[in-house]
Amino acid sequence: MNLLTDALSWLTDPAQWSGPTGIPTRTLEQLRYSAAALVVAGLLALPVGLWLGHLRRFGQLAINVGNVGRAVPSFAVILLASQIWAIEEWPVVGPVSLFLALTLLAIPPMLINAYTGMSEISDDLREAARGMGFSGTGQALRVELPNSLPLVLAGIRISTLQVVATATLGAVVGAGGLGRYIVDGLAVRDNARVLGGAILVAALALIIEGLLAVLQRIAVSPGVRRAEVARPAGRLSGSTSSAS
Repeated sequence: MNLLTDALSWLTDPAQWSGPTGIPTRTLEQLRYSAAALVVAGLLALPVGLWLGHLRRFGQLAINVGNVGRAVPSFAVILLASQIWAIEEWPVVGPVSLFLALTLLAIPPMLINAYTGMSEISDDLREAARGMGFSGTGQALRVELPNSLPLVLAGIRISTLQVVATATLGAVVGAGGLGRYIVDGLAVRDNARVLGGAILVAALALIIEGLLAVLQRIAVSPGVRRAEVARPAGRLSGSTSSAS
């Protein structure tokens, strides 16, 4: 209980909320690292997953690529990449080693959920879109994508939470972010700072999860939400049964 009290005292100390090592600065660093990786991962994974799901082809390949990405430990990627690029930083994205690890971590959920969401659109809905004169691209963008949004956005939420939490590891290779409090606190045996940093990471993840949940509710139409609740839950691994 004393440790929690010390951590709360550390968090409420005005000195921790100003300056280049203050909580606002470290939080912005954490968000910058995470956002850069998520944007690049989204640009790489979402178009591929959506288009392959529309075609219902190469599903097993997409799932396998995603599973391989999940199997590689992010911490190992950070350490290996740091041996190549050391502590090199790029504008906006931050340390190269951390950016690479976070991007690889973010790709699998986006890729798999985008493929699953598009490939599970019913044949009846596809036939109705074709009967209305939609081209292949029009059918994908105006009919299939809106109906697959629940799963697509769920993949983005999963990637976002994983990346925001894992960005904490960047402090091990000299990056900023909230992980600095944990690493620096361990170095000087300041347990209050360590616990305070962990609380900040958890709080940031919960806030982002809440914001993404609200955004998903706004973005998905009520009719699609009702249909999503009525049908069985999405099957990430089983969605490849129709893939070739």
